[in-house]
Order: sequence, then structure tokens, then C-alpha cells
Amino acid sequence: MKLHVNGSEHEIDAPPDMPLLWALRDLMGLTGTKFGCGIAQCGACTVHIDGAPLRACVTPVAAVEGKSITTIEGLSANGEHPVQRAWAELDVVQCGYCQSGQIMSAAALLAAIPTPSDTDIDQALAGNLCRCGTYQRIRAAVHRAAEIGKA
Repeated sequence: MKLHVNGSEHEIDAPPDMPLLWALRDLMGLTGTKFGCGIAQCGACTVHIDGAPLRACVTPVAAVEGKSITTIEGLSANGEHPVQRAWAELDVVQCGYCQSGQIMSAAALLAAIPTPSDTDIDQALAGNLCRCGTYQRIRAAVHRAAEIGKA
């Protein structure tokens, strides 16, 4: 099976029902996408499929063959994506476990709505859980990323 991940083709030997998360982590070594709950409820495994956020833990690899997959490693080569810059600038991360999923959801939101409201942000990131409770810093960072993206 061939998967298009972060701009490159990867040929993998996996059963069609293998969750994308395990193909990314175990077969391709892309460990930035995290396993959290395994039932698409926490958002730690969020990746982009053709630009839309999707939970990799419940998505079979067969469902994404031929689609463009972007992981946190592919968001930017050097951490210069506006969301990544805002996260660092505002020191959002506490434990960090959920942050790749939070960043991927925020990046998808900003691609769709370049100047989101608090309500837009809360709705778009509602499925991403943060055990440390950094939600206020996350919201502030999304607003900051929107500013950086305009510059």
C-alpha cells in the first residue's frame, strides 16, 4: 500500500484495517502523532487528510490511500508554521502530550477561518483534550497565530 505522507510517497506493508496512527508511528517512524485514547475522543492523534483534521487512531490506512496526509512533522520543516511559532512565543505547552494534536487542529482551523473568533476556536478544538488545562493559552496562541499568518 502506498501512502502520501508529508509530501513523500511511502510504501508500507500493512493490513488495510491497520489504524493510520500505527502505520505512521511504527512503520514510518513518525512519532510526533500521539496515541491517547484509541477511540477518537482525545485528539492527540490528529493529522490532516487532504487538509482536514482527522483522528488517526480510528482511521484505517485503506481509507487514506491516495490522499495527502500531513503529520506534525510535516506541518513545517523548521517549526516556522504560524501556529508553531505562536505556541512557542506564548509558552503554551505544559506536559506537551496533547500539543501535536492541538497544533494540527489549530492549523486546520486557521486554514479554513484565518481570523477565528473565540467560539470558532472553542468549537474547532473541542475534541482535543488537555490534561494540564492549558485551554486559555491555547486559545490565545490561536489568535496570535492568526496575527502571525497575516504578517
